[in-house]
Amino acid sequence: MAATTRELVEDFYAAYTARDSAAMAPLLADDIDWTISGPVDVLPFCGNHRGRQAVLDLVDHRIPAVFSVFAFVRDQLLTDGDCAATLHRISARTPDGRVISYRVAHFFRFAGGKLVENLTLIDSFDAVEQVLGHPLQLHDAPPLAVGDDSELVAL
Repeated sequence: MAATTRELVEDFYAAYTARDSAAMAPLLADDIDWTISGPVDVLPFCGNHRGRQAVLDLVDHRIPAVFSVFAFVRDQLLTDGDCAATLHRISARTPDGRVISYRVAHFFRFAGGKLVENLTLIDSFDAVEQVLGHPLQLHDAPPLAVGDDSELVAL
């Protein structure tokens, strides 16, 4: 009998939180698409990572270069068919010893018993402030007058 999506997620997180590449590798598709949404300039592990080896390098080297995760606490896990969504709180230590903690959501898609896609959304504003060790400087311009859209930029 094939593993359920919930079992696959549990197996994946057991390996992922232990940073056990040997246990994680067989759970990843060869051409896995792994995206972490966040500011690459401050959190260089963010961005798109394609393929099993790129994801293992991310877990083994790129994330630990920024901080060392020591707690990964799940708040929610939802599964639907071959998809799963999770909400976690990550706690980590920066190279200078500061402790940081922020929220992260994972959206997984499995096929053939392997993880084929991951989209990670992090509370990047909170994470960046903590990694930098100070609040971000926000724009101090006065609010626009009603009807004055000359400085508005559509995204």
